[in-house]
Amino acid sequence: MKILILGAGSAQVDAIKYCKENGHEVFGCSYTNNDLGIGLLDHFDQINIVDHDAILKHVKDHGIEIIYSVGSDIAMPTVSYVSEKLNLPHFVSFKTAEICNRKHVLRETLGSDFVGNVKFVCASDKEELEEFSGYPGIIKPVDSQGQRGVSKVESKEDAISHFEDAVSYSREKKVILESFLDGPEVSANAYFVNGEMVFCLVSDRTSFEEFPGGIVKEHYLPCHLLPDVQRKVIDLCGRVAKSVGVENGPCYYQIKVQDGEPYLLEVTPRLDGCHMWRLIKYHCNVDLLDVTFKHLLYGTIDLHELELGSETANVRTVFMSQPTNTEVKVEEYPDALYEQWYYKEGEKVKRMNGYMEKCGYRIENY
Repeated sequence: MKILILGAGSAQVDAIKYCKENGHEVFGCSYTNNDLGIGLLDHFDQINIVDHDAILKHVKDHGIEIIYSVGSDIAMPTVSYVSEKLNLPHFVSFKTAEICNRKHVLRETLGSDFVGNVKFVCASDKEELEEFSGYPGIIKPVDSQGQRGVSKVESKEDAISHFEDAVSYSREKKVILESFLDGPEVSANAYFVNGEMVFCLVSDRTSFEEFPGGIVKEHYLPCHLLPDVQRKVIDLCGRVAKSVGVENGPCYYQIKVQDGEPYLLEVTPRLDGCHMWRLIKYHCNVDLLDVTFKHLLYGTIDLHELELGSETANVRTVFMSQPTNTEVKVEEYPDALYEQWYYKEGEKVKRMNGYMEKCGYRIENY
């Protein structure tokens, strides 16, 4: 089968390898020609993955049967748009993908009465920020990813001073200013079949406290939240999915818990960019990557493959991170269950968030 993966960076390598190992012909597109996964592809073309019509033409020209992406917010609207136009298998509608990709539209879709939403204001100029009163806050582009252009702000003046940086990362030239939530952060990986949540696993997510925007440092399984709080998180995941229209496939959430109540930070209808499928597999032997592609390619799913076994392991993902533009120092971790580097020794760390960049990751027992 001919499969097109949108994006070819570190987040896409798992998907590319999976498709290759299962005998598929794998195509790839990216706006740059130096991504980590390009060498693994059968065919590569340098095309901006947010250009719906260019990707549509590419799919038609090459007779591609499946288009997909993991770990990329900006790819998902293109995936759904092209799949709808050509009647290819896909999980979510273009409308749903757009809602999740555009942070202000997500907040507006959920509405001010939605339990688990936060105060926010959307702004295309500095003056519009004056409407916000929920400080401290987080200012960020409405349509970016990877913690780019994200800053914590303490006041109106502070927000205005960070406006230009945030808006510079936005294709739509808009920012969103949201109330800052103080409390532990968790992730949730869920899976849906015909509108029913058939799997949801909550994990602890730690970030670099010295940098804004929640730059990920580690993920832990099992989650350390109390069981009743975890149930609230899972309930929030289900309600969000219903509100935005996720009915099939994987869904990834970032959530803050303040005073025992969960609040949504972000949701995206895809597998995450932190290789959580691999951590989950080590934790409970559920392979979300395999389930996702089987469901997408063949339209079938074995729910037994999503059942949590009685045997689970305490595991964590640790990201080997370095400051932007520094030279990578590769180390070996002999006790790791799994280890992968995105760079070679001495290569320069590319700018993503501008603070601390992921250079690789390892999974280990703790």
